[in-house]
This record gives sequence, structure tokens and C-alpha cells, in this order.
Amino acid sequence: MEKKLDRIKKRVKKSSRRELIIYFTLRILIILCLIGELLRGNYENALLCILSLALFLLPAIAERTFKIDLPEIMEIIIFCFIFSAEILGEINNFYGIFKNWDTILHTLNGFLCASFGFSLVFLLNENITQVKLSPLFVAVVAFCFSMTIGVAWEFFEYGMDTFIGVDMQKDEYVEKINTVTLDPKQANNVVKIDDIETTKLYDSNANELVTLNGYLDIGLHDTMKDLIVNFVGALVYSVFGYLYLCNSKKFKLAGKFITKRA
Repeated sequence: MEKKLDRIKKRVKKSSRRELIIYFTLRILIILCLIGELLRGNYENALLCILSLALFLLPAIAERTFKIDLPEIMEIIIFCFIFSAEILGEINNFYGIFKNWDTILHTLNGFLCASFGFSLVFLLNENITQVKLSPLFVAVVAFCFSMTIGVAWEFFEYGMDTFIGVDMQKDEYVEKINTVTLDPKQANNVVKIDDIETTKLYDSNANELVTLNGYLDIGLHDTMKDLIVNFVGALVYSVFGYLYLCNSKKFKLAGKFITKRA
């Protein structure tokens, strides 16, 4: 118990006043949201609140486990990211209310993952004297690390939609499709269908289920958009990281996101 209290004291002492205010404010808001969801009997959202509270502990766990020191700005962004994705996005439907909410978060995720991948290679490069990695190599590894995390997340979304029956890969209406499936000769010729106004869905008994305002894409556009903006975020940080390694005094931005040894 005393060791836990000592760790908490060290953690509080290390953190800035701004970081502590943001951390405890967001946690209080999540707890209030949790109470509200429990009173409404929405236990699925209540579990999301509990998950968010658990995710808030990840930076501290990572620092203690790997003996690293996460930059203040990165920790603040991580806390805000978790709150924005789970509490605002999922529970308060910001994904539906604000069209670009998901896009912003995926771009930020690409940026953060690139900074973390950059830090891993940067720490390795600092502690190995026999081999010195070039700035370009470190930047490319950081970029690839971020894209790998982005792809893994899309795998997770697809798995949840397929096996759990949720809709993490958000659908959207499209007005035109290009497909070889509808080629009457089955000769791999592309059939173009433009200006789709409505689509009717029927069950196996020919009962009409619903009429759609166009053709319903089942997540492909959402997945590709997420990967593209992840690419943008990863590329931006990788460029900043490359410039930082070339001239750390002139290009200081990337250095603010670099994880260091404790």
C-alpha cells in the first residue's frame, strides 16, 4: 500500500498543474456520465465509461513498465483523444452529429502513433553506439509503425462488425457504383450505374424491409477514408521528426512528442 502511495505521489509531483487539471476534470466528467448511464439503465454505455477510466491509466502503466517518461503534451492529447472517442463520439453521438469527427480523430491517431514509433527508434538509436540510424530511416520506421497500427485497428473494426454485429465501419449512401458482378456476360466487364436515387431491400419472402436514399455502402469508404487520414497524420509527424533529427535546434516541434527514458 505504501509503495502504491509513493508511486501516486511521484506521479503527481512529475505532472504539471495543467496536466493534472485536465486529467481529473475529464475523469470527473466520465464518472458523471457513468452514473447517468447507470440511472438510465444503459449498461453498454456504462461499460464504455469504465473502459475509458481504465484507458486513462495506460500512460502511467506504460511509464512504470517500460521506465520511460511520456511528454506532457502527448499525455494531454491521449486523455483528450480517449474522451473524444469514447464519451463524446460513442455515447454522445458526436460521430453522427459532426460529420468530420471520426476523420479528425483518425488523423490525430496517425500523428500520435507516428510519434510513438519515432520515439521507440529514437531511444534505440541513442543507446547503440555501434550503429547510427539515418534520420530518413527513423522517419520511415515511424511512418510504417503508425500505418500498421491504423491497419490493425481497421481489422478490429471489421472483426467487431462481422462477429459481434455492431457498426464500427460506418455505412454511407453512394449515388453510383462500378461493378463487374452485374456484367450479364460474366466477362469481367465493368458495369457503371450512375444517379442511384433509391434502393429497396426485401427479405426471402419478398416482403419489403426498407427503402434507402441511394445505394448503401457497407463500410468500404469509411475504412479507406480512415486509412487515408491516418496516412496524412503519420506523414506529417514523420516529416517533422526527420527535420528534428537533421536540426533539433531549428525544428523543435517533433521533439515535444518524443518519449524519453525515465
